[in-house]
Amino acid sequence: MKDEKLQKALARMGLGSRRQMEEVIKAGRVTVNNGPATIGDRVEQGDEIRVDGRQIKYTSENEKRRRVLAYYKPEGEICSANDPEGRPTVFERLPKLTHDRWVMVGRLDINSSGLLLFTNDGEMAHRLMHPSSEVTREYAVRVLGEVTPEKARAMTTGVMLEDGLAKFDDIKDGGGEGVNRWHHVKLKEGRNREVRRLFESQGLKVSRLLRTSYGNIALPKELRTGRFLELDRKDINILTDLVSLRPRYGTGLHGAAKDKQERIKNKPLKARRTDSSRSQSAKPKSSASPASRGSRNTRNSNG
Repeated sequence: MKDEKLQKALARMGLGSRRQMEEVIKAGRVTVNNGPATIGDRVEQGDEIRVDGRQIKYTSENEKRRRVLAYYKPEGEICSANDPEGRPTVFERLPKLTHDRWVMVGRLDINSSGLLLFTNDGEMAHRLMHPSSEVTREYAVRVLGEVTPEKARAMTTGVMLEDGLAKFDDIKDGGGEGVNRWHHVKLKEGRNREVRRLFESQGLKVSRLLRTSYGNIALPKELRTGRFLELDRKDINILTDLVSLRPRYGTGLHGAAKDKQERIKNKPLKARRTDSSRSQSAKPKSSASPASRGSRNTRNSNG
């Protein structure tokens, strides 16, 4: 029997969810070995797969090395591969892949910063983002205005927004005074600007938002804005366990590659800046931000 079902293979390669790929196949947009594809077809190494005429490089799930990057997004970058307005995007600084692609896990708006995960495993990305997986995102938020006990209770009980009921799973005072008042919040959804809109529903304005963790992965302490680290096998397996995916031996960084990255990440880094807006994207000082990120394996969307 061939390796795997076509819709699963296309989803794993980052072209969309399985359901979306089923619709693409139904629409007659996919061919396998020059013949029209149908849902349930199975594919294997050597098959010629095309979507809308474009050839898709197929690699067996067991042979493909699963990779994950932790990227510290600065303010001023957009979460898109291309931007008609010419603004910098989060993909510009990522390492190039051959016959593969980086799939972004969740999003952050242009004025938000912090942890973004990227993977070359589309199925993994889909599961990490899907609401049914209930993966926790954590943020450090600087708020203008007083978060009274009543307002905090409202935001953890549930607030009706224009796209439905939303709430934080947890909200904690992070200290600070005046305009430097910080709070830590957790939620299990990634709706557009959900964190900001929840605070706005209580008459509060978010002046800064930093994602500090996604699932079990915390923003690495040593990471500078605009830089990335590739996760090792142990960290990736923690993520796959979270969304019930089988681990792979040929996964992440290990051996000499991991040692090399350890040396690189411990060297002083100076993030490249391409415009003046990025000058605002430096990490908050410890006196201003209560964000304590811990290790990359901290157990513990959108800004």
